[in-house]
Amino acid sequence: MSIPSTLTQPLHDGWNFFEPSGQSWRAAVVPGCIHQDLLRHRLIPDPFYGKNELELGWIGDRDWQYRLAFEVDRELLEQRVVELIFEGLDTVARVLLNGELILESDNMFHEHRIPVKDLLRAGENKLEISFGSASRYVVTHRPDFKAPTNFNDRTGECVRIRKEGCQFGWDWGPRLVTAGIWRQVRIEGRSGNRITSVHVRQRHFADRVEVEIAPELARADSGAEFLATLSLDGKVVASEAGSHPSLVVSDPQLWWPAGQGSQPLYDLQVNLLDGEKVLDSWTRRVGLRAIELDREADDYTLTNAQGLPMNRFGFRVNGRLIFSKGANWIPAHSFVHGLGRENYKPLLESAALAHMNMVRVWGGGIYEHEGFYDLCDELGLLVWQDFMFACDLYPSDEAFLTSVRREAEDNVRRIRHHASLALWCGNNEIAMLNRDALMPGAGFVEGYVQLFHNLLPEVLRSLDPVTPYIPSSPDCMLPERPDTLAPSQDDHDWNVWHARKPVEHYESTRHRFASEFGMQSYPSLELARTFCPPDELNIFSPVFDNHQKNGGGNQIIFDYVSRLFRFPKDYRAAAYLSQLNQAWCMKVAVEHWRRISPLCLGALYWQLNDCWPVASWSSLEFGGKWKALHHESRRFFAPHLVSIRHLGAENKVVGNFAVSTTGPVEIHAVQDTPFTQSCTLKRQICHLDGEILDTVESEWKLDPQRGHLLETVDFSVLVTKHGRENVYLRADLFGDDGELKAWNFSFFTAPRSLALRRSPIRIESQVAGEDTYSLTLESDTFHHSVCLEIEGLNPRWSDNFFHLPAGEKKVVTVKFPAELMPESPLKIVPYSLVDSFS
Repeated sequence: MSIPSTLTQPLHDGWNFFEPSGQSWRAAVVPGCIHQDLLRHRLIPDPFYGKNELELGWIGDRDWQYRLAFEVDRELLEQRVVELIFEGLDTVARVLLNGELILESDNMFHEHRIPVKDLLRAGENKLEISFGSASRYVVTHRPDFKAPTNFNDRTGECVRIRKEGCQFGWDWGPRLVTAGIWRQVRIEGRSGNRITSVHVRQRHFADRVEVEIAPELARADSGAEFLATLSLDGKVVASEAGSHPSLVVSDPQLWWPAGQGSQPLYDLQVNLLDGEKVLDSWTRRVGLRAIELDREADDYTLTNAQGLPMNRFGFRVNGRLIFSKGANWIPAHSFVHGLGRENYKPLLESAALAHMNMVRVWGGGIYEHEGFYDLCDELGLLVWQDFMFACDLYPSDEAFLTSVRREAEDNVRRIRHHASLALWCGNNEIAMLNRDALMPGAGFVEGYVQLFHNLLPEVLRSLDPVTPYIPSSPDCMLPERPDTLAPSQDDHDWNVWHARKPVEHYESTRHRFASEFGMQSYPSLELARTFCPPDELNIFSPVFDNHQKNGGGNQIIFDYVSRLFRFPKDYRAAAYLSQLNQAWCMKVAVEHWRRISPLCLGALYWQLNDCWPVASWSSLEFGGKWKALHHESRRFFAPHLVSIRHLGAENKVVGNFAVSTTGPVEIHAVQDTPFTQSCTLKRQICHLDGEILDTVESEWKLDPQRGHLLETVDFSVLVTKHGRENVYLRADLFGDDGELKAWNFSFFTAPRSLALRRSPIRIESQVAGEDTYSLTLESDTFHHSVCLEIEGLNPRWSDNFFHLPAGEKKVVTVKFPAELMPESPLKIVPYSLVDSFS
């Protein structure tokens, strides 16, 4: 067969933008945005440095012009249909081709295909785009709509435009309202019909998978014939021709989330035929899997806020119920224009390395670029995909709903084939945050229902009826609307942080699924220096305060830090302690929800990543460096977990005297593999000086995906005898092959009260590969939360922020990009808790 006859000409090179103050045209980068173009020409300071963000609001208040002079290949001009394609324009755009108006758009999330054959000419063509001010648009358009509460945009007007919400500011991100050609632009020409999309539906049986192919064409043709071919590793496994081909895959290799199996991806090619000639071709990678949201009744008796039964909320993949482990995803950069695999890969690989199997694409950002979903397919990261609505109520006039319908159709068609896609969610927190405004008669509920209970489900019933949908997260019932009651719901638990409840609050909860919860921390000293001058490197300085977007964030961080630790001696110590506190809070939450599984079937903390250097809830700071939380995530999300729960507590009584009942503990274990496994629990009470005071080993069998209470033990006599400040409990879980599967440490008093002593940590380093060092650490005293860093480098540590027992050797491997492999010996100065206050 001949190759497809579609001809493509990218239009990325040669763009210019008009700079008003200098009355000159300057070179632009496409895809890109006006902030990046201005910065590239040194016309503005770095928006991320100091308080520069506050001085750059004028950029969003202005209109901006882009233009391109180009010639079109003659062969392309000879095609019957020639289209100009914009995959995304941000946002208020007016497009002229050779002086003719061809497009007006006000939705960032639309794709545009414009017939231009009659307007193109041999020789030079001119393309001009005027980007209107989005800040002005939200004032002049839909002025009668006013959201009752402003949760992040200080004017409350950004909901009037279909644009990335967090450009207008969020409680972790700057207000940088930009404009530009944010996705690919090209010209396509063809003389035949075109495949616009293919709906791929799977039917799973015990011995085979049937893959039904439903192509969609640009021009309706009931007699169209297609050839569909499915290949794996270059070998064709199924092929069929017809108007609606159906492929049968015998002995299929199923796609699984990370930790549950492998992620084989089949190459699917669908050709539109005209006899032996291929008119067009659609090629994607697909995984053979079945995903459902299981909301059936189970053995647990739970009720929601209305006192009604609350069923299971969990994802079932290929028939297997799994515990979802992961985090919420925000845009990878404040300027999302042109992001690709190279931007996403370090972040998503870090998620997979921390044993995550799900990321939630939060609704105040963007429908991500294709490279994001490709990587999730490859890494086994299920995608919970919000539609782009968050927190505030939105308009529901006819033009707005029409625009949203097209937005949803464009993005559902683009994303639906991905193996990783597990859920569509209408919005983030709107139903939860706007209870009063959504009461009957308040004026907003009809529009809300029309958008999230009618329009979006209608689009999905037509284009993706297989992927589950929930209207909002958390999926709670609207006031006095029983028809919106769901059989179960996920929860956003912000009692720790916003309500300042003690961390132990998590252990009192019985959530069916926790899709948001979090604790802030500060970025590393190295990152802080990139935006903060040395004389402002204080968290309460004006510059640093501009990089703390949560109003009471600093006070809340210090409130929680003070419950555990001594006062930090400098910024490095403050950042370090805030990260230890963050890791501790998330550890308590996740370990509890895994212990009570399958009552709870998911924990997605807020948040995975940052879009600029900032104090935030992320476990990966801007640039991808792992905070303490991400290293802890690697432990509490590991396939095997051993978890210690204290049944006593420390309290203060009149006179600020401490009273402690710590001593009794529960030891739990969980394992995620699909089979029952034998294991050995070894628990020890140890003195900080290295003496082992008590050791017990016991044998257990662990069923999959279920918490097991192994032992309840009272150590009160022992810890009282030796002093709570001097001892700790260590639990190690070994597999039946003797391999250490999981470990955990627990203390009988707050870390600030531990009798830690300062002594050097000896480190021996040796080359273990062309890009890897092996480190052996040892000390004569116990070191709490050892942090290893190499200035100027961000290598991948096998472990970090770990406890180092006295006299015990700890081996850590550190992997570098090959081109950055440092010379031996490594220059590492370890840092531990004792260094934060003395």
